[in-house]
Amino acid sequence: MDATNRRLVRTLGLPDATLIGVGSMIGAGVYVVWSQAAAAAGAQLLLGLVIAGIIALCNALASGRLAALYPESGGTYVYALERLGPIRGFIAGWGFTIGKTASCAAMALTAGAYLWPDNDRVLAAIALVLVTAVNIGGIERTVHVTKILMTITVTILAVVIISGWTGDNIDIGRLAFSGGSTADNSWVELAYGVFQSAGLLFFAFAGYARIATLGEEVTNPERTIPRAILLALTMVIALYSIVAVTVLSTVDPDDLAASSDPLRLVVQSSSWNSLGAIVQIGAGIAAFGGLLNLLPGVSRTILAMARRRDLPSALAHLSAEKPKPVRAELTVAVGAMVLVLTFDIRHAIGVSGVGVLVYYGITNWAALTLPLSRFQRVQSIIGLVGCVGLVLCLPGWAVLTGSTVLITGLALRVAKFSRLAQLQ
Repeated sequence: MDATNRRLVRTLGLPDATLIGVGSMIGAGVYVVWSQAAAAAGAQLLLGLVIAGIIALCNALASGRLAALYPESGGTYVYALERLGPIRGFIAGWGFTIGKTASCAAMALTAGAYLWPDNDRVLAAIALVLVTAVNIGGIERTVHVTKILMTITVTILAVVIISGWTGDNIDIGRLAFSGGSTADNSWVELAYGVFQSAGLLFFAFAGYARIATLGEEVTNPERTIPRAILLALTMVIALYSIVAVTVLSTVDPDDLAASSDPLRLVVQSSSWNSLGAIVQIGAGIAAFGGLLNLLPGVSRTILAMARRRDLPSALAHLSAEKPKPVRAELTVAVGAMVLVLTFDIRHAIGVSGVGVLVYYGITNWAALTLPLSRFQRVQSIIGLVGCVGLVLCLPGWAVLTGSTVLITGLALRVAKFSRLAQLQ
């Protein structure tokens, strides 16, 4: 069989698929995103977290319904092709590719910022090389390494939470929706800040899409994928809620907004302050774990797009000894490496938000073409409107950059097929 037409092997059951989803979400985001959310909304970032969680849940339910019908690599790229047509399918796939490649860069830069701050870009580049080497070994190796990294990451998060609630600096009054850096703003400005924080916090939730993009490698996908998506997101929403309440109860919102390592502030404000270095190491490990699970999702979307000639067909090649999309993996790594050398963490997160929210908006749009109950239809409408709203509330530079890359990719795709039509 031609290498571009071979299929991946179904080896992932419910526990492993759920683990990949959780591992993709509990990455660098839980260590860094609170500062940017606090800068946007102060103490009201809790409202932003609620909004991001609701929209993520609506998106997850829509993804699960579609994945049960189209259990193959590519996620919403495939769903949109089937339900909405080639143009919206391309936009979904391209949005996911650029958004999650930017997420890979953000994860790598976070590892560098925490573990080697004086040479963060160098370490970020090394992280990309190491993670790519692991992923090229196959999805089973990715799952095995993820289990180890997840155990360490969750243990360190538990240390942060316990230290916060056993310290003398705890003040539940900080959870009141007043005060902080947004206290003197109008209600319109407060609302905008809350929704902008939700858009930034969404960056930390979006990993459940990895499960759907790996649909070709999941056993019994019609049943496993929807369950794994919902399980992974539910667990992460619960954990993020606990972390958010702990951080806000321990650190003043203004100090939180000014910090580059907010969870370390929690530990340093407690009697466990000597463990601050452990949090620093934990953030680096979490970034590695998130990066490890991000790369396969992007590469599988590239694989699906290349199979349909929306990207160069050479990227659909699978290795001979055991089907693995090595060329697609290397392409993602090179793209992320370019962003690591040119972007900072803030810009990478912003561009990621644009691409990923466009992707999920189209997910809900595709789900609305299915035969749905009234309740399911309302869920998808909330998800679609929510994604559009969060994109519009992201920083202007992020919207401009992300939109430019999306439009450029679409223009090149249209030009390519126009030339092919003329040749025929």
